[in-house]
Amino acid sequence: MGDHEGRGDDFEKKADQKLSGWGLFGNKYEEAADLLDRAGNFFKLAKNWSRAAAVYKKIADCHLQGDSKHEAASAYVEAANCYKKFSPQDAAQALNHAVNLFLEIGRLNMAARYSKDIGEIYQQEQDLENAAVYLNRAADLFDSEGQSSQANSITQKIAEIYAQLEKYQKATELFEEIARKSINNNLLKYGVRGILLNAGLCQLCRGDTVAINNSLERYQDIDPTFSGTREYKLLADLAGSMDEGDVGKFTDAVKEFDSMTRLVQSIGNFSLFFLHYLEDASSRVVYYLR
Repeated sequence: MGDHEGRGDDFEKKADQKLSGWGLFGNKYEEAADLLDRAGNFFKLAKNWSRAAAVYKKIADCHLQGDSKHEAASAYVEAANCYKKFSPQDAAQALNHAVNLFLEIGRLNMAARYSKDIGEIYQQEQDLENAAVYLNRAADLFDSEGQSSQANSITQKIAEIYAQLEKYQKATELFEEIARKSINNNLLKYGVRGILLNAGLCQLCRGDTVAINNSLERYQDIDPTFSGTREYKLLADLAGSMDEGDVGKFTDAVKEFDSMTRLVQSIGNFSLFFLHYLEDASSRVVYYLR
């Protein structure tokens, strides 16, 4: 480890000397970037992630001096990979620099990819508001590049985040938007009933039985087969039990659905939010979902 770090120091010092010189022959910034890249590799071998991250940021600065924006963006990505080892916030900032550079040079797919990474970092750090911002950016960029499957997948994450933030109306709108976009896609249409279930569960979390009944009619317009599914029956039964104030009926509806299709498995990550709602409705329901 010590030898690797020492060699990294040597290359970084040579790069600094190169940058402080006049650079009469060749491009001192390119040469310094090459030396710094070697330093960064040795710092990574030494597992000195903070030194490695700092070096990659210096590499990005060198490339920007030469107006090499793609190389600068790539250096920021390398810095972010190092920051991920010890500082997620700094990783997100480095990736944001990379995204802005990729946008400047028209590399929208790369900008989308790293916007998604930023959103996921913030999501892991429970900074859900920022997570939604960057995931929205990623979804828009993927959509502009014609990658609808990627865009839909990310939009579903955003809807789940809004649900976690108890922004149920926004979550409902996004789930319904995904369903509309997916229904005519041969690869995605089979997941529509699960997405509509998520949308309906958001309506239930709002406690508006009129809205959920209106939504069920709307979901039939989106997917004409929906009224014949178990997901539709579950939503209708839950809405009816809420309207009647019948906790037993509510519990029985969940138990019936769960006996054939695990509810947690059916609705994925969103189950966490729904389970919180169910706990308020009836402690017995949580028992059946375990």
